[in-house]
Amino acid sequence: MPELPEVEAARALAERWTAGRTIVDVDDTDEWVCRPHAPGEIAEAITGKRILGVGRVGKSLWMDLEDGPRLGLHLGMAGRLVGLGGEGLEGATAVGPADGLYFKGIDVLDDDPARFGSAGEPLTAREREDWSMPVRTGARELPGDGSWSRFALDLDDGGRLILFDKRRLGRVRLDPDLSKLGPDALLITEDEFVERVGRSGASAAAKAPLKARLMDQSTLAGIGNLLCDELLWQAAQPPLRPAGDLAEDELRELHGVMLACTREAIHRGGVHMGDVIAYRKKGEHCPRCGAEMVRATVGGRTTWWCSQEQAWPED
Repeated sequence: MPELPEVEAARALAERWTAGRTIVDVDDTDEWVCRPHAPGEIAEAITGKRILGVGRVGKSLWMDLEDGPRLGLHLGMAGRLVGLGGEGLEGATAVGPADGLYFKGIDVLDDDPARFGSAGEPLTAREREDWSMPVRTGARELPGDGSWSRFALDLDDGGRLILFDKRRLGRVRLDPDLSKLGPDALLITEDEFVERVGRSGASAAAKAPLKARLMDQSTLAGIGNLLCDELLWQAAQPPLRPAGDLAEDELRELHGVMLACTREAIHRGGVHMGDVIAYRKKGEHCPRCGAEMVRATVGGRTTWWCSQEQAWPED
């Protein structure tokens, strides 16, 4: 599932591909992805509108439109945004952290004269091979079943932005309600983090495992399963430790680690490139101390941690 770093890559791609351009046509025929809107409803509301910019909070994206509603986008479990250039793909500008390099989560096909930009759910090896194939100029076909293109905006410069989603779990809606989300994990202040994550006392929030608190999107928005395992490993904090047990100085340190891990994941091209992620499997050992990695379910999610440095209760 795309986490904050992958969604930020998608936001950057959409911003570069669409900001300042006018929507001339919309494909909103997928009734499930565009629910509760009927086919044509989104198109009627946004066709002819100029895109002012692309925003993000947590894993949710939106486009601000001039004299129009907000257009909300969510990548779901396996969605990607794909930008196609105005001349098919000829001369399109690839979007990524470094020209000519491939990072999971951000694709840069700089070795092919037919180029495009995409960002979102990391590709498998097979998908990577398929996506390296040139897209035919006329039909603009993408690899796989064409029905995987769930939503598309055609722009006045001839370009196109597509929501490409094999599992059909992404969402597109007008004026999305984001009021239940907490502050964005990249923007939350240290004081806010201490207050929201480390609520003390006998409350359920204080007793909740630290990982569950960090992944509660109403507490702070954007931390997903892999990123949470990575930042807790980097901080040597036990996922099972009650959030309310952390002292203020520990919470402030954890806030800094969270920011550093998230920024590093964006720089590397996705949370899959984290230092401990490759060791989240049976028989592996902590890359820092060599102790066995342990697996359990925390907050409803599969969780891995170092049996020595992140043990709880502490020995």
